[in-house]
Amino acid sequence: MAEEEGLERGEINGGLASMDSIDSRWVFQDEDDSEVDDEEAEDDVRHRTVVDSEDDEDDDNAEQRLIRTGPRIDSFDVEALEVPGALRNEYEDFSLGRKIIIAFQTLGVVFGDVGTSPLYAFSVMFKKAPINGNEDVIGAMSLVLYTLILIPLLKYVLVVLWANDDGEGGTFALYSLICRHAKVSLLPNQLPSDARISSFRLKVPSPELERSLKIKERLEASLTLKKLLLTLVLAGTAMVIADGVVTPAMSVVSAVSGLKIGVDAIKQDQVVMISVAFLVILFSVQKFGTSKVGLAVGPALFIWFCSLGGIGIYNLVKYDSSVLKAFNPVHIYYFFKRNSTKAWYSLGGCLLCATGSEAMFADLCYFSVRSVQLTFVLLVLPCLMLGYLGQAAYLMENPDGAEQAFFSSIPSGVFWPVFLIANIAALIASRAMTTATFSCIKQSMALGCFPRLKIIHTSRKFMGQIYIPVVNWFLLVVCLVSVCTISSIDEIGNAYGIAELGVMMMTTILVTIVMLLIWQINIIIVLSFIVIFLGLELTFFSSVLWSVGDGSWIILVFAIIMFFIMFIWNYGSKLKYETEVKQKLSMDLMRELGCNLGTIRAPGIGLLYNELVKGIPAIFGHFLTTLPAIHSMIIFVCIKYVPVPVVPQSERFLFRRVCPKNYHIFRCIARYGYKDVRKESHQTFEQLLIESLEKFIRREAQERSLESDGDDGDIDSEDVTSCSRVLIAPNGSVYSLGVPLLAEYKESSEPISEASTSEEVKPGPPADQTAYDAEQSIERELSFIRKAKESGVVYLLGHGDIRARKDSWFIKKLIINYFYAFLRKNCRRGIANLSVPHSHLMQVGMTYMV
Repeated sequence: MAEEEGLERGEINGGLASMDSIDSRWVFQDEDDSEVDDEEAEDDVRHRTVVDSEDDEDDDNAEQRLIRTGPRIDSFDVEALEVPGALRNEYEDFSLGRKIIIAFQTLGVVFGDVGTSPLYAFSVMFKKAPINGNEDVIGAMSLVLYTLILIPLLKYVLVVLWANDDGEGGTFALYSLICRHAKVSLLPNQLPSDARISSFRLKVPSPELERSLKIKERLEASLTLKKLLLTLVLAGTAMVIADGVVTPAMSVVSAVSGLKIGVDAIKQDQVVMISVAFLVILFSVQKFGTSKVGLAVGPALFIWFCSLGGIGIYNLVKYDSSVLKAFNPVHIYYFFKRNSTKAWYSLGGCLLCATGSEAMFADLCYFSVRSVQLTFVLLVLPCLMLGYLGQAAYLMENPDGAEQAFFSSIPSGVFWPVFLIANIAALIASRAMTTATFSCIKQSMALGCFPRLKIIHTSRKFMGQIYIPVVNWFLLVVCLVSVCTISSIDEIGNAYGIAELGVMMMTTILVTIVMLLIWQINIIIVLSFIVIFLGLELTFFSSVLWSVGDGSWIILVFAIIMFFIMFIWNYGSKLKYETEVKQKLSMDLMRELGCNLGTIRAPGIGLLYNELVKGIPAIFGHFLTTLPAIHSMIIFVCIKYVPVPVVPQSERFLFRRVCPKNYHIFRCIARYGYKDVRKESHQTFEQLLIESLEKFIRREAQERSLESDGDDGDIDSEDVTSCSRVLIAPNGSVYSLGVPLLAEYKESSEPISEASTSEEVKPGPPADQTAYDAEQSIERELSFIRKAKESGVVYLLGHGDIRARKDSWFIKKLIINYFYAFLRKNCRRGIANLSVPHSHLMQVGMTYMV
């Protein structure tokens, strides 16, 4: 059975609007999309012509053409009369006072992790490379300074933050950005219509376009590269979750350890007990949301950074300002020359000064890029540098205080106030990666790589601020186990380095792909980026891996477990979807059943939920054979997440007829971005769906009317199809614009009819009579929909489970029959967000053998 490509009259008729519209966009079109074989109307083959440019450059890239689209956005029949423009940033129109409040929230949410690194960085560093003279202190200080400059500042603040997906940061945001520009997703539910969403923006042609297209073609053609890319993304996400465990452990334990300086009677066991109590409190207040907590702790972080800077200046003046020589990078060379292997071991501790860099990117969805960049450059980085310089100045005269470098360097008169604010800052830092973990898991769920969990939106104004209860308590349990098992700061620090570096390396690789595929910048810049930063991170990673046997292996094991959970879920979901595609019902069978579908049609609307974006699901046949009657109107509803952050409400639903008009069967794809909030009630969802269906029916009739007008005109079809428009880009390149034309629409817009192919063409009735009949037909159908709605809406849920065939390999049976089955049984159902009453639910189960 031929596959439906989803390219229908909506795309064909899009050119009827003015091509100068501000809503027109550039999209890539594959060669195989120009001719579409529609599975649901096998005798109705639809064509779309793309006018070739006379430019030779176009001929070289025949398989991948750029076309400009009109304001039409769907690949089905279209339901919206207007397409909104590009989404604007939520933070653009705020007043100065509001921006200051957001800056405080940025401190509280994004910079807590990197801000508390002075509590432990030098302590871990000098534990592995003991101080043997002032030159060692200056060398270590130089290493810390340039690590801060290279990783948080140059890599993340100046480069990586710009690789956001419409304000969304993190590993999966990068993956969705790549999926949007190349068909690299392993789940085969992509449609050409996805590229018509207004937020699905692609770049205008540039000189590096040819290289970008070659990379795109290579990624799409290689299944190995697709799997490798997904593996990198899953590994990075697993490390983010592991980071969410080790960050609270490291921050809180290191802050509480200051008690051993202030109170001699305090021992390590008491430190662990107090840390456990703090962690329980921390995770308990997570449910109050980012806005409330961020605004409350923002001023506390501001005081903390000011304290760091103030204490640093005090120590520089009081002890030894010669530590400023550390700005000369030659001291790094001297440090390695004197300490050799020990200096290499100390790299794991040095990296801790840059921890929290990934949180700046992963938490970007909560704030704007500019607010994060300005706050880091103007406040965070100067205070961190002063704090480290002050500790180094103290150690120049007191090398024995390296074990608790920060607390030992605090002036005695302000020790307890600084200790208090340090513990508050540590609790805030612990939230930074927890917040990033929530964001990353939500993205991975939307893209089909994590079991569905309950998500609570903690802010009515900002949709990105979320809380996931199951993940929150799971992280707490693992964190407590880690603190009680790995009580040494050095061991926790090594585990911290492993998790942080794992995320950093995956981000470097993904941003490199974004540079090549999407940004299309000079290859020299791309090579410089990956060589410098990936080389630097691999050097740090070799240092922390050498000490993995100290106890930090627990974090590695945890990350591996999370990786396999995501891999198994993605693998099982992919097998399930492919099996449902293979077993979908044929249109021949539907025609044989007739408009009554071989049963009784009872008044009402049946919303049959399934995951297919094309074809009639096999579970529908199960409903026909199981139920004594079926509803007078059936709508196949597919909840689909597309690789964009947000889908505008007016572009939410895509409709098309599945069968002839008298069958009253439609398909609806409800599209959501991975940042969208799905918290509408089932009544609201039904109302939006019916309104969109009515718009679709009216627009369908409007298009047929336009077709009739085209038939009465004197337009020569041969002349029309030869029309083309050409865009001359700023670089002088010529690009053809494939304009969907009326003549093409005429060829492809015939409705499915059992007798239409055998009847002779006869002169039609007068135009006024035709318009009247068409209007009456629309009103009859709309009246039928309203009556069906009044009779009630029932949700038909088909639970399709999969089992491995008996002849499958043992590993496949283990993964599908046990691990995936366990995850699917305990995950949240897709319909749960709508809170549908049980009286409106009807469920049928079906098992597929894979």
